[in-house]
Amino acid sequence: MAAIGRFQKDNEIFHAKVVDGEIFRLHGDVFGSPTFDKKPTPRKGVKILVPVVPTKIIAVGINYLDHAREMNRELPKEPLIWFKATTSLLPDGGKIEIPFPQHRTDFEAELAIVIGRKIRNVAASSAGRYIFGYTASQDISDRTIQKAESQWARCKSFDTFTPLGPFVETKIDPNNLSIQQFQNGQLRQNSNTSQLIFKPAEIVSFVSTNLTLLPGDVILTGTPSGVGPIKSGDKLEVRIEGLAPLVNTVK
Repeated sequence: MAAIGRFQKDNEIFHAKVVDGEIFRLHGDVFGSPTFDKKPTPRKGVKILVPVVPTKIIAVGINYLDHAREMNRELPKEPLIWFKATTSLLPDGGKIEIPFPQHRTDFEAELAIVIGRKIRNVAASSAGRYIFGYTASQDISDRTIQKAESQWARCKSFDTFTPLGPFVETKIDPNNLSIQQFQNGQLRQNSNTSQLIFKPAEIVSFVSTNLTLLPGDVILTGTPSGVGPIKSGDKLEVRIEGLAPLVNTVK
């Protein structure tokens, strides 16, 4: 497998392999040993959905060296994690809705991990075997609420606050990828996953020592420096090397 997407045509929802813009339907368990159609499915009338349906979304904070320096924060000794509501998911092409326009609301480009197998209490050296793949994401954040509360779940869990996708890349090394955020065509964030304080395998291992992860669960790995505010009418694009770009607008 390589890039895997989740799609809808009429009332049917299905996974498919994406090759050069064409989609080949998947049969069987996407996290198992599926087979694929040899002929592509016509794209007319096909809608891109969020690539997986997680039981939980976990976010990691202060996990880029450049972002920690930008915020004058000490480097964390272990991953700083919290939960985001699964109802905050938004597919590629969807509109991010700002619930409180008077608040400051920021973009955060992030690499997301997708879990492929049930995992509990696994060492970092083995964690890679439980990762299905990687995709692009945004951790949209209401800063006004974030500054007023001691926990970050509410400010990052409003509906549409977790754009994810469009596809999951199953064959990629996540440890040295450029990651960029564009806002209305202007480059706002420009870093590399080599700046990650805790690498994906370390994050998955750490989370697994605290709770069980299931196939399809999503972990956002943190954002680099350069986060900034969004407003209605903005076009946001996350570009991560080796992944299809994630594009959303704001209203």
